[in-house]
Amino acid sequence: MRELKRIPTPRTGVFGGRGSRNPRDQFDVIERHTQWGLDLLDRYVKFVKERTEVEQAYAKQLRSLVKKYLPKRPAKDDPESKFSQQQSFLQILQEVNDFAGQRELVAENLSVRVCLELAKYSQEMKQERKMHFQEGRRAQQQLESGFKQLENSKRKFERDCREAEKAAQTAERLDQDINATKADVEKAKQQAHLRSHMAEESKNEYAAQLQRFNRDQAHFYFSQMPQIFDKLQDMDERRATHLGAGYGLLSEAELQVVPIIAKCLEGMKVAAAAVDAKNDSQVLIELHKSGFARPGDVEFEDFSQPMNRAPSDSSLGTPSDGRPELRGPARSRAKRWPFGKKNKTVVTEDFSHLPPEQQRKRLQQQLEDRNRELQKEVDQREALKKMKDVYEKTPQMGDPASLEPQITETLNNIERLKLEVQKYEAWLAEAESRVLSNRGDSLSRHARPPEPPASAPPDSSSSSNSGSQDNKESSEEPPSEEGQDTPIYTEFDEDFEEEPASPIGHCVAIYHFEGSSEGTISMAEGEDLSLMEEDKGDGWTRVRRKQGGEGYVPTSYLRVMLN
Repeated sequence: MRELKRIPTPRTGVFGGRGSRNPRDQFDVIERHTQWGLDLLDRYVKFVKERTEVEQAYAKQLRSLVKKYLPKRPAKDDPESKFSQQQSFLQILQEVNDFAGQRELVAENLSVRVCLELAKYSQEMKQERKMHFQEGRRAQQQLESGFKQLENSKRKFERDCREAEKAAQTAERLDQDINATKADVEKAKQQAHLRSHMAEESKNEYAAQLQRFNRDQAHFYFSQMPQIFDKLQDMDERRATHLGAGYGLLSEAELQVVPIIAKCLEGMKVAAAAVDAKNDSQVLIELHKSGFARPGDVEFEDFSQPMNRAPSDSSLGTPSDGRPELRGPARSRAKRWPFGKKNKTVVTEDFSHLPPEQQRKRLQQQLEDRNRELQKEVDQREALKKMKDVYEKTPQMGDPASLEPQITETLNNIERLKLEVQKYEAWLAEAESRVLSNRGDSLSRHARPPEPPASAPPDSSSSSNSGSQDNKESSEEPPSEEGQDTPIYTEFDEDFEEEPASPIGHCVAIYHFEGSSEGTISMAEGEDLSLMEEDKGDGWTRVRRKQGGEGYVPTSYLRVMLN
């Protein structure tokens, strides 16, 4: 009976295979390992969640940075937006803003595809793990309960065997004792027989309990526990596979935005290459070109001969004795306009407070705006007329009289805009004549000794500045015959006698221009011209027509393409 106290157990592995003395010893190992796996899954979900917060904060800071450096004024009202440097900077800001959007997309993908899905999957794994371990513990409890019943039946069998053996010895001793009565012997024999019968019943019960326990134990070790371990193994492997896929989603979310980020970086590179220093200089010139005539030379005043000194209208000096000066200090200061103090500007409707070239540009812009508004009103008038005709033909669609106020208002607007267009056209013509006059006056003073070439800019000084000033300057000119004998004039003549130069580009006339002044040339709107000489900052460009003829035209009337 002693050999029944040790129950042999099969050798199984951690997840139901061979290799361990007792699966119950490995049950705790499996429990710790599966718990560690779920904890690792939760740690990764927490890591990705914090990673999304970092990405969102990074994107938010980038957007705030872009917003901080964006210009406050709209592009059409901001003259700095015309420079390629500013345009490239704005493009870089836009690319950075798009880059921030891609970081937000990464955060969103990680949050949805990793954090939410893995967190949900972790809860499912915990419930499944709990169910498997509860099943295993119930099986263990049932086996332990059977083993306890086996031990009880074994102890009862052992006790009954000892009692039966003791009763048999007592009956045998009384049977051999001559002093014992027959009744005592019979009673002892009956007791021994009863004890022997009880021991036999305990033996049968113990044998049945042992057989039942062995069957339950075999089912536990060879069927029930291996199935539970297989389920736990499958659960743990699925968790590890899902976690590995979650690891892959981290890089996949980055790879999805790599092409867009590459385009953002390429856009920044293109913006950097788009900076054109020479074009920006030309834009600055166009923005701030004044159109003023260049001041004349400061004349020498001979104070050694006070009686014969002729007054000069271009001198900056004033008499030291305080006598009245006939040179006109206001006129002299006007000629020295770069060095004078700026007075408070009074804004006028015709922009006469601006320099001539700026006035011409602003008037041209106002004229284009009025023409656009006029065209809109004309289109609206035509639409209202058509609608009125439809209402008259089909009265059920509407009352034609209801459109009369709108038609009247539109006609009034058209008349008002026509008057404004005429007004701005007159001002623009006057500003154009000022620009031409200033240019001619400047050329006549600075290129006086040599005669201007036939292709020079228009010299309108004879028509617009034929007053006392020109007479005064002409009286102070050196004799032309003496001037022609100097070497420098000969050099200029040689330059003008050279063969015609090749074009440096081509241009298209945006507006019609009638070249009525000397040195200018007429052109039609949309005409293709050859570019012979760029604008030198005075608003004029030298061009050549295809049918022959070369001269100067306003730069603002052209769309220039250099070779």
